Amino acid sequence: MDVVSEQSAVPLAEEAVLGLLLPFWQLVIGAFVLIVVVLSLGRLARRGPSRMTTALVVTAAAIAGFAVIGVLLQG
Repeated sequence: MDVVSEQSAVPLAEEAVLGLLLPFWQLVIGAFVLIVVVLSLGRLARRGPSRMTTALVVTAAAIAGFAVIGVLLQG
């Protein structure tokens, strides 16, 4: 009986460790995404206002599209 309880405790311990590490990895991934977005925005801004306007329109359309798809799939 003790062997079974020890074996079932190992996966729980591993899940607990992964649960503690998960927010850290989310922060690392988020930091890399933020760095890439900031660098790409800087490059886009150097290209001029016409490219910025196009990028803003495309981004707004993508956001609106994802919002509509989310609402449709939610119901």
